[in-house]
Amino acid sequence: MIDLKDKKRIVVKVGTSTLTHGTGRLNIRRVEALVKTLADLQNSGKEIILVSSGSVGLGMAKLGLVERPEDTPTKQACAAVGQCELMYMYDKQFSEYSITVAQVLLTKYILLEDRRVNVEKAIKRLLAQGVIPIVNENDTVAIDELELKVGENDSLAAMVAVIAQADLLVMMSDIEGFYDRDPHQFEDARLIPIVEKIDKSVKKSAGGAGTAFGTGGMRTKIHAAELAGEQGIDTVIMSGNDPAKLYDLLDNKPIGTIFVASKRLDGKEA
Repeated sequence: MIDLKDKKRIVVKVGTSTLTHGTGRLNIRRVEALVKTLADLQNSGKEIILVSSGSVGLGMAKLGLVERPEDTPTKQACAAVGQCELMYMYDKQFSEYSITVAQVLLTKYILLEDRRVNVEKAIKRLLAQGVIPIVNENDTVAIDELELKVGENDSLAAMVAVIAQADLLVMMSDIEGFYDRDPHQFEDARLIPIVEKIDKSVKKSAGGAGTAFGTGGMRTKIHAAELAGEQGIDTVIMSGNDPAKLYDLLDNKPIGTIFVASKRLDGKEA
C-alpha cells in the first residue's frame, strides 16, 4: 500500500466540472471548500500547486454562451475573459486565509525540454516563498490545444508535477475514481482502488470526454498518471465533489484510485 501521509509537494488538478455547475456558472460552495482545504494543507507544511481548468467554461458563462463554441477565435475570447474571472476568484478566496497565489500560464511549447528550465525555477521559487502557483493552459494563444477534442490540462498537470519534482499528483474528476467500466452507463461498474500497472486493459476501460463545459475524460487522466508514474510520481484520481476528502486521502483512507508509479525517483522499478 502506498503511504500518502508524508507526501509534501502535491499537484492538485481540478477540472471544469469541479469548479462549475451544469449551467457553467461558478459552483461557489465547492470552490470555497477547495480553497479552504488547500490553504489548510499549505499551513500544515504541504507545498501545493494547483492546476486549474475552467477559463473557457467561465468565459462562456460570462459571455452568455450555453454551448462550447466551435470556432477558435470565440474559444480564445472565452479563455481570455474566463482567465480574469478564474484568477480574481482564486486571489480573493485564498487571500481570506492569508495565502498568496501566482498565475502561471503555459503552453506545450514552453514545456519543451530546452525551455522548461525557467518554468521549473519559477515554480520552485514561488513554493519557497510560500506562494501557491495556479497553473493553466494559455488557451488564449495555445490554438493547438483549443482545437483538440479532448483537453490537455490532465497532461499539463502531469508535466507540471514532473517539472516541480512533486511527490504526488491528485486529479479531481466528476466521478469517484477509476472504474472497470463507465459508471455513467453501467450501474454495476466497479471502483478499482489501486492500479499497480497501466496496461492495455486499463486503457481500454477508460472512457471519452466528460461534460459539455469541460473537455477532459478518463483517457487523458490515465495518460497523465502514466506520464507521472514514469518519473516516480504516484497519482490519485478522486471525486472533486467534496474537496475536504483530500484530508482523508492524505491520512491513507480509501479515497478514489491510486496509480502506483512505475518507477521510483531513484530509477528502480516499483
